[in-house]
Amino acid sequence: MSLYSKIRCSMINRVLACMLGSLLVLVPLASCGAPAPLQFTSLDLGIPGQALNSPVTGPLPDNTVLHVRVTFKIDPNLLKQAQQQKVQPGQHSDLQGFANKLGIDDATYQKIKDFFSPQGIALNLSKLRTHLAIDGKASTFAKVLQTKFVQHNYNGRTFFAPATPPKVPTFLANSIDAINGLDNYSAPPVHALALPASMLAANSHPVQDCSPIDQTLLPRDVAGAYGYDQLWNRGLNGENMTVNLVEIDGSYKSDIQNYFDCINFKGKLSVVNVDGSPRQALGESTLDIQMVAGLARSVNIMLYQTDGNANDDPWTHVNDMLQRILDDNVNNANAGSVVSISLGAAEGDMTTDDVRAIDSSIQQLTRVEHMTVFIASGDCGAFASSSFGDLSVSFPASDPWAVSVGGTMMSVDGNHARVNEVVWADGSNRFSCKNRWGSGGGNSAMFQHPNWQAAPGVSNQFSRGARQVPDVAAAAFALAVFFNGQWGSVGGTSAAAPIWAAGMALVNEGLIKQKHSFGFSPQIFYTVDNQNGGSYYDVTRGNNLYYPATPGWDFSTGLGTPNLPMFYQTLANTLPNS
Repeated sequence: MSLYSKIRCSMINRVLACMLGSLLVLVPLASCGAPAPLQFTSLDLGIPGQALNSPVTGPLPDNTVLHVRVTFKIDPNLLKQAQQQKVQPGQHSDLQGFANKLGIDDATYQKIKDFFSPQGIALNLSKLRTHLAIDGKASTFAKVLQTKFVQHNYNGRTFFAPATPPKVPTFLANSIDAINGLDNYSAPPVHALALPASMLAANSHPVQDCSPIDQTLLPRDVAGAYGYDQLWNRGLNGENMTVNLVEIDGSYKSDIQNYFDCINFKGKLSVVNVDGSPRQALGESTLDIQMVAGLARSVNIMLYQTDGNANDDPWTHVNDMLQRILDDNVNNANAGSVVSISLGAAEGDMTTDDVRAIDSSIQQLTRVEHMTVFIASGDCGAFASSSFGDLSVSFPASDPWAVSVGGTMMSVDGNHARVNEVVWADGSNRFSCKNRWGSGGGNSAMFQHPNWQAAPGVSNQFSRGARQVPDVAAAAFALAVFFNGQWGSVGGTSAAAPIWAAGMALVNEGLIKQKHSFGFSPQIFYTVDNQNGGSYYDVTRGNNLYYPATPGWDFSTGLGTPNLPMFYQTLANTLPNS
């Protein structure tokens, strides 16, 4: 071979080798076991467009810790299956086995961990596998989700949000029902509590004080008016029953102990801090504890509390409390426990993702773990937005899987018998609600009318094909509460929700003994009314500054206030024997 031929052949070989090398780089990746590149999908966090287009005031500091929460989609058929499971009091409920079908599977969770964990982000999956907590710094989330976080000024308040829609792997996006904690647009939850300013002033009573002020309703007054005392006489005081309270403020141990000593409380109070402990005691937690303890004096009170002044999305912490209750009761779905919540915000001030996340948790509490969730309907009458004339309702009271509780003004005679009851309302200052306009109620703008919400009065001139609140009501005015070392007269639907929660605990205690079963979910309250309207005291006078009280169900007090012995008997007649 000539020198020319050798050189030419060598050149050809080098070109071929180069081309082959290129092919090896470009082609064999998918054939050598390496994963295909991730596909990404942008997320809509449900923040209104006008808010996202509001002026940006600057970046969110990179070291801000974000508590991001993912709510996974749940097959509606599985929720229905769980709801229809036979109640078996006294037996453990093995819901963790069911969780493998209800929530995400191991393979999906491993893929999620592979995506987040290398970035130093901590993950925690709930026991029902339907909720994932992801904690990390804003700078880390910005890198992982291919965005950055900025602060906006909108309608006089500041909130943070991603500057561009966050992106997650498509396999994860397809599993997400809601994602929370990447913004704090939603208005913070507000207590449904009317507390005199004098009770917030520091006070000190070194000795026991069991002398409430005059003209306030004591536990024995509420018990006598609504028939709780008749259940007491049957030996139903809440033994082996649990009321779970969801709180965003703290309480003073001395106040609680003073009240417990005065009523000879024989139950137990347990405190669970979620995402840290509260920094303030504002009276809400104190009111709820005392209402439950005063009416069910041997009950177990589980107090779940968090810091309501957190700078991130406070609804993530509210939902964390609901998820903690779910985790704590995966083996207790047959116990007949109840939940009481006395906080909320106007529906229009919430992101759709915050609403979906809370709704999912309430559905799981009701349908999977068989608890009845009572929620105060709010204290701004027919105007939850605190703007007089703006018809609106409070969430989560408007959630169709919760029992919304309105408020009344009730008076009793010397024998603690109910003599008068009207809608709780005060229209003396229409420029400022300050939790004093009265019983929240109206049509939801978010939820459609559930088919089970059927009773005399439900269909009326104000009906709009939407979820209607409240469902029931109870006393919400001039209740005796010991707070900050002194007795005072406290009001608000914050009192009405725990009154009903305590009553349901007594009812379930009796039903478990008598029928080896119990009732749960909002639907049973309408079933009971259709079986026997006398199960409630129908409040037919007054209004909530827009909707009048009428015979039957109405937008001020729902079906009415508890005639607890009749409610108990009607429910006992309705429930099948276990």
